[in-house]
Amino acid sequence: MSNTEPAELGEGHSPAAWTAVVIMLIGFAAGTLFFWFDQPWGVWVSAGVVLIGLIAGGVMKKAGYGVDGPKFVPKHHSE
Repeated sequence: MSNTEPAELGEGHSPAAWTAVVIMLIGFAAGTLFFWFDQPWGVWVSAGVVLIGLIAGGVMKKAGYGVDGPKFVPKHHSE
């Protein structure tokens, strides 16, 4: 066993992650409603929104807003 402490990986609390999750959550919620009301076109549009959320998160990460990105400032919580 090693006596070194593992590196703090964080929990993904970054603007890129939150943006992706919120957009995808909206897509899933809308898709569920469209599925419930038997609107196939809405389900497919919602699937597109989920993909847009995934792409937006990736683009924001590449732009530096991901964890350990140059534009991300982590908030430290008091324990």
